[in-house]
Amino acid sequence: MYGSDKVSEDAERTAFRKAEKKYKLYYDDSSKSSRKKKQPKQVDLSEVLDFKSILDSYNQNGQLPPGIVAVQCGFNSPVFLLENHPGFYFIPGALSMQEQSQWIRESLTSFPQPPNRTNHNAFYGPIDDLFNAVKEKKVLLEEESSIGSLDLGASSCTSNEDAHRWKFYEEDIATLRGKTCKSVKAGVLLRKLRWCTLGLQFDWSKRNYNVSLPHKKIPDALCQLAKRLAAPAMPIGEEFQPEAAIVNYFGLGDTLGGHLDDMEADWSKPIVSMSLGCKAIFLLGGKSREDPPLAMFLRSGDAVLMAGEARECFHGVPRIFTDRENAEIASLDLQFSHEDDPFFLEYIRNSRININIRQVF
Repeated sequence: MYGSDKVSEDAERTAFRKAEKKYKLYYDDSSKSSRKKKQPKQVDLSEVLDFKSILDSYNQNGQLPPGIVAVQCGFNSPVFLLENHPGFYFIPGALSMQEQSQWIRESLTSFPQPPNRTNHNAFYGPIDDLFNAVKEKKVLLEEESSIGSLDLGASSCTSNEDAHRWKFYEEDIATLRGKTCKSVKAGVLLRKLRWCTLGLQFDWSKRNYNVSLPHKKIPDALCQLAKRLAAPAMPIGEEFQPEAAIVNYFGLGDTLGGHLDDMEADWSKPIVSMSLGCKAIFLLGGKSREDPPLAMFLRSGDAVLMAGEARECFHGVPRIFTDRENAEIASLDLQFSHEDDPFFLEYIRNSRININIRQVF
């Protein structure tokens, strides 16, 4: 799913893959000095659709680019539709600043909590209180389950009874044991957090929803937000039922490869996708990877709906922008800078979070 995944030789030649490579972050290696900070290569963004600019123009003179339609759906701004992509809806600035900061906090503190699963489960098992461990500069250590002499200062992070367990320790204790045990800093784990699942849990190995896996329901406030955002794409007389969500986390250089979201039973129901943090480029393709995709900017607070035919379209995220000029998170920066906890601001200045909510059945 992420940029490190291997891509077949045939896939490398498709129109979608060419677009991914066009917008992906590459560094200029022309400088021979290893001390000089690498500079990102310039990329032509002239063909990237900018709904913020489109909205500004529409509010000023009522004009829209060819192929784009605006409809009023009770939001603060119109909802934009693409004539060539039925079932795709773009809602610029759908989330208020308060909502953005709320769901950034939840995405870092409560969403990755067990029994919700993350990409770390496969190796470390379920990890408790990762974000707090980062703030306390703790270190995750692997230890034999029979060892009990150094439990002082440790917090268990796994619920299984395997031969090995992983625990968070204070940094000084971890230093003493680091020579004999595998270890990883909590801050490294947070930066390597790629996804977590809410509600019904998705089994990545079998590519289906496993209703037998323990899980927490999606928070009611997030369900109500998703229902409100999904309304324009819902069949008449029906209400969206949020049953599962996948939260994706992006750092500098991370990508989300072209894919289909095709595991839900009813594609007439939309996927509700909310963007938080640094600006990104989103690619919306067609039913084949050979179809040239349309590139568009996603900013913090934007929402996208994909229903019906749009559910059959390949899509992905080849680039996020973390530099101050292009990230466009000044309002978020101001919002979090007024708080006592600097760690949320430190994280979101260099990251993007995407919450995708689905109706499974």
